Amino acid sequence: MVFPSFRNFAATASVAMASAASVHAGPKIGFITIDETITLRRMHTDAATSKGTVLFLHGFPETLAVWKGIAETLSKEYDVHAFDWPGYGQSSRPSTMQFSYSPKDYANILKAYIDTSGLDRSNLVIYASDIGGLPALLLALDEPTLAKKIIVGDFAPFNRPQYMYESLQNLKAEPTATPTRAYMNKTSDEILQNVHRRGLASEAQYEMPTEVQSDMKASWTRDGLTSVDAFASYYSHFTRDQEYLEANITKLKIPVKVIWGEKDVYISSEMGREFADRTNSEFHILTGVGHFPHLQDPKRIIEEVRAAFAN
Repeated sequence: MVFPSFRNFAATASVAMASAASVHAGPKIGFITIDETITLRRMHTDAATSKGTVLFLHGFPETLAVWKGIAETLSKEYDVHAFDWPGYGQSSRPSTMQFSYSPKDYANILKAYIDTSGLDRSNLVIYASDIGGLPALLLALDEPTLAKKIIVGDFAPFNRPQYMYESLQNLKAEPTATPTRAYMNKTSDEILQNVHRRGLASEAQYEMPTEVQSDMKASWTRDGLTSVDAFASYYSHFTRDQEYLEANITKLKIPVKVIWGEKDVYISSEMGREFADRTNSEFHILTGVGHFPHLQDPKRIIEEVRAAFAN
């Protein structure tokens, strides 16, 4: 099944694969069933001669479409996987009575995806951005053989509201959470148009790929639930799961690298620096880059993934 916003991509990819089929297969879009409540839309590639597997985890308000260009490049060397979190893209959106959309719930989804897909954990690199970071680390606490390495960036591992954008602070608890959620739903068009631009100087501004923006917009609302609704539910449990990570941080055994956009206005790099210091992790600031390095500087992300396997 090909989602409509991917039709142009599918047509272009089919031509490319036809001319280079003997080299590698391009990204394939499909669905995978996790349980009776959750089905995930996923993208995956299979390299002709794979050096390992990389799994990309997106943030808000994204979908797996943000990884397409990166996947096309890396698929020459690695198996590449990405999926839409529940509440995003074309993945399931059960009611909050069935699924809380919390970081811990997402950690369970991540485990189920890895197991159901049969990924080789011994040669797996996870790259997690924004809301994908905490679930990956929560799972790593319980499963020290989860991956070869985890790369995280521009996320909020600890309960440090002072390091976060005001609207993000407001989502964490009432009385500000409900009106903030309503406002974000009301201004969804503006969010999708400008979320990646904030904090960047005029010369650093960049355009989000049209098909990425189209996919996010077309899948913003499904089954009566918006991506903001899922995001707000995630944030309602955020403090609990952040505090659990911090209380158990010494259990984290998997090597972690932290990369951060210097110009990230949503989550201060001080958050990343503290996490890196407390976990003895590598910490790199990306000069001139905002909250979405994979969109603004995809070549750097490709380099980071290759380096993770090389090391």
